[in-house]
Amino acid sequence: MSRDAFRERFMARFYDPAFRAEDASLARLEAIAWDAYSQGRKAPVTEKAGPGFADPDYDLSVEWRAASERVKAAQARQRDPATRSRVLVINASSRNDYTCPGEMSKSFRLAKIAQQALERRTCDVDFLDLSHLNSDRDLHIHPCKGCVSTAMPLCHWPCSCYPNHSLGLVNDWMNEIYERFAACHGVLIVTPVYWYQVSAPLKLMMDRLVCADGGNPDPTSTHGKKADEAKRLELAGWDYPKHLAGRAYGVVVHGDVAGIEDSRRALADWLDWMGFVEAGAKSRLDRFIGYYEPYATSHEALDRDEDMQQEVANVAQAVATCVEQIRGGRKEPDDALGTPRAK
Repeated sequence: MSRDAFRERFMARFYDPAFRAEDASLARLEAIAWDAYSQGRKAPVTEKAGPGFADPDYDLSVEWRAASERVKAAQARQRDPATRSRVLVINASSRNDYTCPGEMSKSFRLAKIAQQALERRTCDVDFLDLSHLNSDRDLHIHPCKGCVSTAMPLCHWPCSCYPNHSLGLVNDWMNEIYERFAACHGVLIVTPVYWYQVSAPLKLMMDRLVCADGGNPDPTSTHGKKADEAKRLELAGWDYPKHLAGRAYGVVVHGDVAGIEDSRRALADWLDWMGFVEAGAKSRLDRFIGYYEPYATSHEALDRDEDMQQEVANVAQAVATCVEQIRGGRKEPDDALGTPRAK
């Protein structure tokens, strides 16, 4: 990236004339940012990895270590039989009261129905509202960079691609989301259909969860992002650990004219692949709301559809029951079967 292009993009954040009084200060900050970019200071604060890592002398990002320790602590709480059952309910709509339309989404309403049903079953509910990506300042789920396509061990658990301070790719939400997934016993996703697919915030999150399915918990084993070392590790016999396997799941997909069945199947297939446990046929729901009716009256259509509201509550009930069974020792029929092609 040229110096001029870098400066133009950096200064775009300070377009408001109110910043003009600080142009000299901004110029100094821009020069520091350019130096970080040109020198590639992705993780500028590190410390020696220490015992327990493949290379104790590797300079490990303190931010990655903190995220990893939080995920491990959440996983430990999740495995403690004395803790209350916890379900992560995800509202995947891109819209909320503070986005451009300024209106609550139907996904939010349905996710709240699910939350209430779970709480009646004495489950703790962690409500993850992905629409905050569009209403909270400078909050991001940065795109997956596809490290796994080079070699699985190059994809670290949790993701080490972000934050990237040299590129200004900060305020990434995923480290918190990894922790919330690790802490839960079940997950229930509610998503609208946008152009025959799930919403963009949900897809961003899904892509970034690739590290939970086979990811490498030790970045020092690849000395960061050294592709040749990662390839040697994979070819030597990588076990593709499923870090979130064994959690129950349910999905609710809604649309207005098309795309609900394919989106529901894709979500279920993704969760199955990661080792999540389907909570039964009633835990996978796809429904139209106001089929071919005006968007302007879609909330009224949802109000009228009390059967669908009950079906969403049933999804939650199924997830709660499955969580209870898994925590009580339930085994799946194929638990003892290995796979000849782990990936």
